[in-house]
Amino acid sequence: MTAFEAARAHMIDSQLRPNKVTDQRVLDAFTRIRRELFVPEHTRALAYIDEDLAVGRGRYLMEPMVAARLIQAAAPKPTETALVVGAGTGYEAAVLSRLVRTVIAIEEDPEFARLAREALVDEDIATVSVVEGRPREGHRPRAPYDVILFGGAITEVPSEITAQLAEDGRLVGVVRSNGSGVGRAILATKTGTVIARRVIFDASIPFLPGFEPKSVFAF
Repeated sequence: MTAFEAARAHMIDSQLRPNKVTDQRVLDAFTRIRRELFVPEHTRALAYIDEDLAVGRGRYLMEPMVAARLIQAAAPKPTETALVVGAGTGYEAAVLSRLVRTVIAIEEDPEFARLAREALVDEDIATVSVVEGRPREGHRPRAPYDVILFGGAITEVPSEITAQLAEDGRLVGVVRSNGSGVGRAILATKTGTVIARRVIFDASIPFLPGFEPKSVFAF
């Protein structure tokens, strides 16, 4: 067993399992994806730490436990299509690729999109399409989506994104309203024209670019 394989096994046993990640398909997906490929080479030794990991340019790979619980809550199925909003280096999209049929990963930063494509090739994953575009707009050409995952915290869920949910679709992400430090992981489901939303756990992860709180000016 290599050092990275040992670190990955430790992540599963010490971070995911003790924190209510019980779906074996989700655990297997996290076991199969080499997280170290989705971080800059100089930070690979830290790839499996139990906190948000800076990957440069003000971006972070979210804490493994948070990502795992969000994905588990979305209950992805093998026949479904998923959208990752703000995919960054592509790690969560890679994990989802082991759980659904197709993943669209929308990323605005061309450098991160390039890194994601390279890592996905290294993992021999052909079912993820990395699309460069504005995350707040989602990706209408491939909508609707059965699962939508935000790759970082947001202040609110844009209506443009919820409009791209399929019937019985599930949307998961961490909402930090008004920029508060305490975030709430939410699960939203679509039934007809109704979007039902509930809090599933507390979590505080860094904001996605473009989803931060709006600046308030005092006069």
